[in-house]
Amino acid sequence: MKHLSNSTAPEIQFEVIVIGGGHAGIEASHAAAKMGCRTALVTMDIRTIGRLSCNPSIGGSAKGHLVKEIDALGGVMGLLGDRSGLQFKMLNTSKGRAVWSPRSQNDKDLYPIYTQNLLHSVKNLTIIQSAIQNIVVSDDKVKGIICAGELITTKSVIICSGTFLNGTMYTGLDKTHGGRVDEQPLKGLTELLNELGIESGKLKTGTPPRVLRESIDYSQTQPAYGDENPKPFSFRTQTVKNSIICHSSQTSETTHDILEEGFSESPMFTGAIQGSGPRYCPSIEDKIARFADKTSHQILLEPEGLSTSSVYVNGFSTSLPKKTQELGLRSIPGLQKAVILRYGYAVEYDFFYPYQLHHTLESKFIGGLFFAGQVNGTSGYEEAAAQGLVAGINAACSVQGRTAFTLSRSEAYIGVLIDDLVNKSSNEPYRIFTSLAEYRLILRQDNAQFRLTKYGQELGLINENICQNVTANYSLRDEIKQIINSASVKPEIINDYLVGKNESAIQFQTSANQIIKRSSIRLCDILPLVNRRYLNLSEGVAAEQAEIDIKYEGYIQRQQKEIRQFLELEHKIIPEQFDYRSITSLSAEGREKLSKIRPLSLGQAARIMGVSSSDISILTLYLR
Repeated sequence: MKHLSNSTAPEIQFEVIVIGGGHAGIEASHAAAKMGCRTALVTMDIRTIGRLSCNPSIGGSAKGHLVKEIDALGGVMGLLGDRSGLQFKMLNTSKGRAVWSPRSQNDKDLYPIYTQNLLHSVKNLTIIQSAIQNIVVSDDKVKGIICAGELITTKSVIICSGTFLNGTMYTGLDKTHGGRVDEQPLKGLTELLNELGIESGKLKTGTPPRVLRESIDYSQTQPAYGDENPKPFSFRTQTVKNSIICHSSQTSETTHDILEEGFSESPMFTGAIQGSGPRYCPSIEDKIARFADKTSHQILLEPEGLSTSSVYVNGFSTSLPKKTQELGLRSIPGLQKAVILRYGYAVEYDFFYPYQLHHTLESKFIGGLFFAGQVNGTSGYEEAAAQGLVAGINAACSVQGRTAFTLSRSEAYIGVLIDDLVNKSSNEPYRIFTSLAEYRLILRQDNAQFRLTKYGQELGLINENICQNVTANYSLRDEIKQIINSASVKPEIINDYLVGKNESAIQFQTSANQIIKRSSIRLCDILPLVNRRYLNLSEGVAAEQAEIDIKYEGYIQRQQKEIRQFLELEHKIIPEQFDYRSITSLSAEGREKLSKIRPLSLGQAARIMGVSSSDISILTLYLR
């Protein structure tokens, strides 16, 4: 590890350097530059910035929440997703509002083009094509990096290297080095950071084969349409449209039998791959082995773009031998004559345990060194982008002497994600779920603007006009709620409407608030009945938010009370050098985990896996 003498330190060239041009690197470099820092994005190949390595899609269950929050804070993933989107769909609409989540299928060629164009237009941002060779540290602080033998000085470095750290790809017994097909791995950085005492491990991810569109028999598949009235991710996008139709099929017991014959050559079962794969997005061979009772698994056929014949076989992620992949695919309805354009493969790569980070994503050991994305043990574009945004903001805050930026679990899914990473440090890739958020009714995707845009404006990532528009909608929402709460409707005015909605008629004049609480009743229908003057208020963001608040009023109030109790524990600060090992009444595991993670508050301590409720009671007593 190269060190600098303080007396000979050269003039700072960049205030923030971001390593890696994936989704974490994009958000980190964009945020730091927009906040006014001289920023460099270092990537091994400029042409691959923004490449959609696996499925060309954005969002999904809970992931869509992250995209909406990134957008509300001033990030760019939602905007890029809208511009390159081919099909848009709101998931889980048959369930409660808390779990509705947007998803788009995107053009794999357009997304990186739009990304690169956007980054090239950002003031203060320089893009450097080079591989990093070293990180320069002095007095436990970052001073620069070495690229192509040259020193580039900086105040902070954000590592967003994805799956490229010592990346190795597997298809059957074939093994090649790389973090993505046809791209070289990043070697040496893991070992350099290990020298600094930063602990690393190995994880695995994978991708399915791509097949030729013209070789698919769509008559044997079922169409999967986008929404009739698609909605964009970004509040900066006016409209989006659907340009493609996806299709679905399914595996069979015959498929499973064929694939099982290749297990003896699968790196998953031969021991070639040591790292754990994502539990909730497993390979097809993993599904067959783990869910032996299931006779079929769903397959989605998703076009990868308007200018390509490549179709992504979602649900068939695999590292099985090529011949086994071919035979397995051709046993699936619609794919009997499938032509494979690219075989599926698994990637094993290094990551760094995130318990070694503060909630700002800065290293606890090296000042100015941040980590974001899959290097922190996460899975997915959206999780990576959220971390990149937080790391970029905090690197800029650190350089500018501003207060660090963190989000609580009660404020955002981004807060849940980072808090889970720091406290749990799982040995498998982390994926966000709505079930992980204790206050998910408060943290809906539809109110991300209302929750977070104020922070984006304070940080300089959201302009004042946009924030004023959000504030106006917020006020209008409250006005509509006030109108409804003070109004009542008579039977002769409302009953025909209620009967038409298969709702029971009313016998007496009834509060409008109570009518709207009925599941099939829409505020946009009731508001004009209360008073025709309010017809123009019945559509739009404010009316939607007012309706949700009214329908879920009791549940929302209960969660707000729980949040107040949660914040009480969050405000009970634990001294930084607190000696947990001296408290012999703590459990052995509790002492170990508390000493390792060093929580900032009693609330954080309570969320650490392995710290029991009795440990928290004892710790509370000592803190008093």
